[in-house]
Amino acid sequence: MNPSDAIEAIEKPLSSLPYSLSRHILEHLRKLTRHEPVIGIMGKSGAGKSSLCNALFQGEVTPVSDVHAGTREVRRFRLSGHGHSMVITDLPGVGESRDRDAEYEALYRDILPELDLVLWLIKADDRALSVDEYFWRHILPRGHQRVLFVVTQADKTEPCHEWDMAGIQPSPAQAQNIREKTEAVFRLFRPVHPVVAVSARTGWELDTLVSALMTALPDHAASPLMTR
Repeated sequence: MNPSDAIEAIEKPLSSLPYSLSRHILEHLRKLTRHEPVIGIMGKSGAGKSSLCNALFQGEVTPVSDVHAGTREVRRFRLSGHGHSMVITDLPGVGESRDRDAEYEALYRDILPELDLVLWLIKADDRALSVDEYFWRHILPRGHQRVLFVVTQADKTEPCHEWDMAGIQPSPAQAQNIREKTEAVFRLFRPVHPVVAVSARTGWELDTLVSALMTALPDHAASPLMTR
């Protein structure tokens, strides 16, 4: 398949996005015709990694569970089934137990060299971020420029009963709390890229996440996140 056919193959999944955004993404992907971008989704258990994958792909492509860790093994899948595509790597959630964190720390170290970008997910109502800090400072120190922090489950931000389901947006009070959360995450981690808040359940700000993802993705995606 030639590059133009490959790009055409992924246009349909992007059709639900605003025209200008989908054009931006396709133009960016045209720069990557010799490389298949690999994006890792990481974070603590319960942060909504699999749910976000499902929302981005508009279908249930990975198991979702609210009991214990939703994904205990690495799962990979593509945006398109053939030709030039984008690989998403869904990794097990950390923070469930010390034993599992030791196991997953080794797993993360092994997988990181394969990734061009990491989405690190943090729940909107999660205030205990010591595990996230540990992995940021000790497992991802050489790859900060390729980590995009995502505040998830924004619809659960207090006062959660005020979420506007009809308009698919937070109430003014929720919007203020979401802003404060993203600012707090930015102050704590000092990431290279802006922090994005989303609601996978309602689809709120998923287009913003896709745009931020494409902006953060290296043009040629040739350098590993970290060396072994």
